[in-house]
Amino acid sequence: MSKPNIGFIGLGLMGAAMVSRLQDLGYSMSMCANKSRTNIDAAVARGACEVDTARQVAAASDIIMLCMDTTASVEARMRGPEGVISGLSAGKIVIDFGTSLPASTRALGVEVAATGAQYLDAPLGRTPAHARDGALNIMASGEKSAFAAAKPVLQDLGENVFHLGDLGSGHTIKLINNFFGMTVANAMAEAFAMADRTNIDRDKLHAVMAAGPLHSGMMDFVKAYAVDGDPNQLAFTIKNAAKDVGYYSQMAASADAHSHMSQGALVALQSAIEAGKGEDMISQMVDFFTTAAER
Repeated sequence: MSKPNIGFIGLGLMGAAMVSRLQDLGYSMSMCANKSRTNIDAAVARGACEVDTARQVAAASDIIMLCMDTTASVEARMRGPEGVISGLSAGKIVIDFGTSLPASTRALGVEVAATGAQYLDAPLGRTPAHARDGALNIMASGEKSAFAAAKPVLQDLGENVFHLGDLGSGHTIKLINNFFGMTVANAMAEAFAMADRTNIDRDKLHAVMAAGPLHSGMMDFVKAYAVDGDPNQLAFTIKNAAKDVGYYSQMAASADAHSHMSQGALVALQSAIEAGKGEDMISQMVDFFTTAAER
């Protein structure tokens, strides 16, 4: 069976790794530039076709994939005379791999369905390194028929591919997941900073904490920087963490709920951004907390 033509918009750290994986497997790729040319140029050098607009990406592709930074970016690429939706027709599938607000996802799904195409949200777990190996966690939701059609491609990208229910369910679960993960990461970063402040060796603190039920992958990601000096074990920026925790808080508010636990993490992340650390990786919140503890 021939492989579907893939369109891709959003070749950041994760998107570029996903495109590299798909090209390794022989998929035909169309794409348009979004923010940076470097990864586009690399993909074109390997045979991808670059077009000028999102509309042209959609028109040339069976499955259109977006891996964007914000809900606003997704909406901007989807809508308008040169947007993805204007290039859709019956049988095409659009997949949002980013982390978006569920209400926006559901609204876009209605607009996509009006063209005869189908929309899936499929936010991702794990890192760009996992993407290059086809080992992502993929949290898909939407029409079962669209998921079934896209599943072979999703399985080429992911080790664990879930179908989680109606459109928006994937983004809802991803926001809950990232709220929890970023709250843990911030707590661990402050723990290392407090160890410094109280003259405790960071590695000894980690050894004790990791020997008990607190041990987690997120703890080890932060430890990789705090103790070993490697910030890239979790290639996720502070500004993206703040975006996701902020979206989680917005989602809670839209459900007439108040999130108590997210507020501490959100304030810390926003403060780190104001201090010029937005492009740092989340494990480097240790540096922010170390400085904050001195005040």
